[in-house]
Amino acid sequence: MTTPLIVILVATGLLILIIIAIYNSLISARNRVENAFGGIDVQLKQRYDLIPNLVATVMQYAKHEKELLEKVTSLRAKAIDGNLSNDQKVQIDNKISASLRNIVVAVENYPDLKANENFINLQRTMNEIESQISAARRSYNAAVTEFNTAIETFPRNLIAGKMKLNRREVFIIPEQERQNVNVGRLFD
Repeated sequence: MTTPLIVILVATGLLILIIIAIYNSLISARNRVENAFGGIDVQLKQRYDLIPNLVATVMQYAKHEKELLEKVTSLRAKAIDGNLSNDQKVQIDNKISASLRNIVVAVENYPDLKANENFINLQRTMNEIESQISAARRSYNAAVTEFNTAIETFPRNLIAGKMKLNRREVFIIPEQERQNVNVGRLFD
């Protein structure tokens, strides 16, 4: 073999190894995003399983809050429908979060309910799950950011385009949740 041929073979082999490494890194990034979204799904499933208990407990005390409770129940039913895209799940999750906060505010009008041991345990569990959902969202957003960076930077973007990998959306807080809380209204 001649020296130029050896150089060409080594360069070709090196290029192939680089392409394989880039391909594998993109697959790993995509899988981390899917795994992180799976973590959110697990937490949301726990939340959806607890919602009927929360609604039943609150309904015993709050007959006139029926509309809010029915809304939460309806949203839960939509959320567990298996035909939703990830973006639709995110939208419904945001609506459920807002509704659950409204239930907690409404509960403030029922001192007997606030003192009920079942409700206290249920509320504690809901708070834990909400914290876990928040952590899962942060993990998902980090994985999505890493994935988006990987598919948009050179030379990975060339291979990502061939693999038809598209940018993913991060969880974004709705505008109404970004506003400052009027603590004075909570005491009215």
